[in-house]
Amino acid sequence: MTKHNLLNYDLAQLTDHFAQMGEKPFRAKQVMRWIHQSGAENFEQMTDLAKSLRAKLEQQAVVGIPDLMAAQESKDGTRKWLLDVGTGNGVETVFIPETERGTLCISSQVGCALECTFCSTGRQGFNRNLSAAEIIGQLWWANKALGVTPKNERVISNVVMMGMGEPLANYDNVVTALSIMLDDHGYGLSRRRVTVSTSGMVPQMDRLKEDMPVALAVSLHASNDKVRDEIIPLNKKYPLKELMAACNRYLAKAPRDFVTFEYVMLDGVNDKPEHARELIDLVKDTPCKFNLIPFNPFPNSGYERSTNKNINIFKDILMEADIVTTVRKTRGDDIDAACGQLAGQVQDKTKRQAKWQQIYLEKQ
Repeated sequence: MTKHNLLNYDLAQLTDHFAQMGEKPFRAKQVMRWIHQSGAENFEQMTDLAKSLRAKLEQQAVVGIPDLMAAQESKDGTRKWLLDVGTGNGVETVFIPETERGTLCISSQVGCALECTFCSTGRQGFNRNLSAAEIIGQLWWANKALGVTPKNERVISNVVMMGMGEPLANYDNVVTALSIMLDDHGYGLSRRRVTVSTSGMVPQMDRLKEDMPVALAVSLHASNDKVRDEIIPLNKKYPLKELMAACNRYLAKAPRDFVTFEYVMLDGVNDKPEHARELIDLVKDTPCKFNLIPFNPFPNSGYERSTNKNINIFKDILMEADIVTTVRKTRGDDIDAACGQLAGQVQDKTKRQAKWQQIYLEKQ
């Protein structure tokens, strides 16, 4: 008999599961609190459940947490965990401590099916989607590693789905994990403090607006379709005009009244003053803010980081147009935990690693 992993269930699904076992709905809430708030790893730890129920759960279910493969800590306090998701695959999750908040960056796929040219994860190829248990298991692990208990002040105040993978390409499992994050019997996070980042999967953006509207970040990275087609192939399917329209539709139900546009600064590619002026025109009808991200190098990337001078010129042009613009501080780059550097351990089914290695050799 295959045991059910209870980490795969949000409260509604867990309640249904308990009903099928002949148990009352409040039992689901109890178990959910034990798993996600108390960090229980087995049913014996759930001391306010009847022994008969614990025995039944032991026979039928598991609390299936991914195993820890490695942990690293940066000199700036950033922490990274590599979690085992089976068959030689590992995914990375990163905690970024700041003065007023702690942000956990969570992965949604083993590798990434998209092939954004400036991203280390994309170079690793793709193996599979993560289950809801493997997604929420990253938050579970981080809580445990950071010493969180139900009585402690929350260490992780924000979650960003910006790790390995395109979250909206793994829609159902990501939405289930989001539901657990937001549930008061789970992690009790605010919709405003949970952010999903997408490279622009327009139909799924529309679905998310209806199903689980959290804060939205869009990996824009270009001011026109020509450049974006080159660095984000998905743009050929959903070009900028369609993407901007989807952003405006999303804002109708978003918990924040703006979209965050992420913009990796690539020297000579997308960082010129004319690109900034194109962006001003592109977003003129979309409430937004920009997060400029200095490119974080990785081996054989083919790109260079924009100079600080060019980044500041770019920022000033946007701000003069009354667009809120920040430059992301690079964190955790000494442990390859910075934006765009997560690579994990991917048994590539796409043969992309071999492709990029061949491209690199041909350039030598």
